[in-house]
Amino acid sequence: MAGGTSRIVVIAASTGGPRALGELIPRLPAPLGAGTVIVQHLPSGFTGPLARRLDQAARLRVREAGDGDVLDPRVALIAPGGSHLRLSAAGTATLSDAPEVGGLRPRADLTIADAARAFGERTVLVVLTGMGNDGLEGAGEVRRRGGRVLVEAASTCTVYGMPRAVAEAQLADVVLPLGELPAAIEAEAAP
Repeated sequence: MAGGTSRIVVIAASTGGPRALGELIPRLPAPLGAGTVIVQHLPSGFTGPLARRLDQAARLRVREAGDGDVLDPRVALIAPGGSHLRLSAAGTATLSDAPEVGGLRPRADLTIADAARAFGERTVLVVLTGMGNDGLEGAGEVRRRGGRVLVEAASTCTVYGMPRAVAEAQLADVVLPLGELPAAIEAEAAP
């Protein structure tokens, strides 16, 4: 299990996610917890420009994740489109070209489950707008290991799919509109 007392922040988003991330990420502090990982459903070639756009607006450094990247409280790593982002027990990133899961690569559930195994109760999951239920299995793993789950409220979602799946399964600790999530994430990520 990754050492220390700081918490990892894992953010999952799909449809409407780039807009939501554009509002959320610039309002997060740097440093933040033990590091931040973002899984946004986008095809290959689209996550790099998103990372650069967010990086220009944010206090956190934002960039696409690469093999061997280590979590850093000052950096938000985005899973590259077309690759699953896996995390080791030490919090080191590995990119995987394993088959799509549920039609998705990257699949947030894989990253979330890895984070929950490595960080246990020090995992903070944030599920934003998106179609489908990616994040549901991961949320279950986070809760089983004592972590916290925050979801975006229907009122601010472009598509209330992913957050709804987590909320309806009664796995959400907090349900908030997008504008209230930055302060909640900051509070949850504190040791």
